[in-house]
Amino acid sequence: MHRTPADLVLTGGPVLTMDAARSRATTVAVTDGRITAVGHDEVRELTGPRTEVVDLAGRLLLPGFQDAHVHPVTAGLELAQCDLTGTHTATETVAAVRAYADTHPDQEWITGGGWSMDAFEGGAPTRDRLDTVVPDRPVYLVNRDHHGAWVNTRALTLAGITRDTPDPADGRIERDDRGEPTGLLQEGAMDLVARHTPRSTRADRLAALLRAQRLLHAHGITAWQDAIVGGFGSMDDPADAYLSAARDGSLTARVVGALWWDRERGAEQIPELVARRKELNVGRFRAGSVKIMQDGVAETGTAALLAPYLDGCGCATANRGTSFVDPVELRRHVTELDALGFQPHFHALGDRAVREALDAVEAARAANGRTDTRPHLAHLQIVHPDDIPRFRELGATANIQPLWAAHEPQMDELTIPFLGDERAALQYPFGALLRSGATVAAGSDWPVSSADPLHGIHTAVNRITPGGAGPAFLPEQRISLTAAIAAYTAGSAYVNHLDDTGSIRPGALADLVVLDRDPYAGQPEEIGGTRVLQTYVEGRRVHEA
Repeated sequence: MHRTPADLVLTGGPVLTMDAARSRATTVAVTDGRITAVGHDEVRELTGPRTEVVDLAGRLLLPGFQDAHVHPVTAGLELAQCDLTGTHTATETVAAVRAYADTHPDQEWITGGGWSMDAFEGGAPTRDRLDTVVPDRPVYLVNRDHHGAWVNTRALTLAGITRDTPDPADGRIERDDRGEPTGLLQEGAMDLVARHTPRSTRADRLAALLRAQRLLHAHGITAWQDAIVGGFGSMDDPADAYLSAARDGSLTARVVGALWWDRERGAEQIPELVARRKELNVGRFRAGSVKIMQDGVAETGTAALLAPYLDGCGCATANRGTSFVDPVELRRHVTELDALGFQPHFHALGDRAVREALDAVEAARAANGRTDTRPHLAHLQIVHPDDIPRFRELGATANIQPLWAAHEPQMDELTIPFLGDERAALQYPFGALLRSGATVAAGSDWPVSSADPLHGIHTAVNRITPGGAGPAFLPEQRISLTAAIAAYTAGSAYVNHLDDTGSIRPGALADLVVLDRDPYAGQPEEIGGTRVLQTYVEGRRVHEA
């Protein structure tokens, strides 16, 4: 064994290496930010007079978690605005808006978000509810999934939205029986009001990034892929925050930026993406991915489906959802991006969007060969059984958001009735994807849902959210605890091209997390109670509970 004393030795507890050849150890040594030894009592011989020794005391040591699809700067900004993520009923939500407005009397606009669709009848709050609590200032509040916005009459008036305003090509203004706007804007229609809201400053965005990074480190996350780097609707471009933090060393996480594909434009934007990739490559931040949002979400009828949505009576409608990028053009664009070494990162939620994204990957493979671009498809709410084996065949990673795979009101009231039982049974097929041989990564889509990987792991294993009651949601799609942890470690490290992370092995970077227990020693329904005690990046502690 290499005899130079280590900088850090973690010992006295189970070590889950995520290395298939040796899954368990009890001691790990770290020198100069990298793991130098993994084993048992023999590794303790690397302890010298200046070695920091951490007694795991029976608690589990893991590779650092990685989030393969997250929006930290947006989340950090929303935490400083009208944050509605803790509200569950219409009454609570409206009261929280009133309380925020009352305590911020000088704010020209009331902005924020996180309201839950299932708090309102039909998932559709109206402007009247906001007018009662904030009649004199414009209000713009995005919902939890960020595909819809709730506004008051003052905001509609300022934006010039009337019964005569046409729907944009990529969105919908919800209207009442008389054709008047109700105050709910879906998808691209959000921007009709969002463009009038106050923009965040560079200082706001940097503060938001560092606020989010603290929270993500507290959840054991050492790396992530930011799923939108660029300006999109009401979301400001976070690139300047990342560059600033990467340059001054305050960015302690490793971050891959997914450059936003402007769905209003075509191939003419590719040279701009090439230039941005070159510019956005500093320290621990690099933007080598391109995010293509191919469809919307099922709750608003904008997820792209192979067969029509149903209406409230169970009859087929004329609506099959929205493909934001023409499928033929998508194949051409992805082939060109792949040839330039970009990683395609798709938002693909409905079965038609999933198929269109896989078709694009297939076209790129046919034209360019099997390159190392590691394309991934995020969300995968509905996957047609014929498309499940294609992930393995094409080398496309399934990027799952496990917290969504559970019975809760948004699923049971706003989704399943409009999909129908047969199609609803195809949702979030994690087990089928793994059994087919697909590579699986995991993310949170925070602030859409909690950033806590342990809550996602709990839900992937149980198909019930932490603290939730049964029944399990499509229990045949449960996956093992090891597979769920692998998705948040080795799987996401693969997607992020961070090949010297994701497992605990000699030579790898010492990105590590210590849990407060070994979840393998308890019952599956107790996984969600597990907490992170310490998080390390390159052997340096960035969080301690």
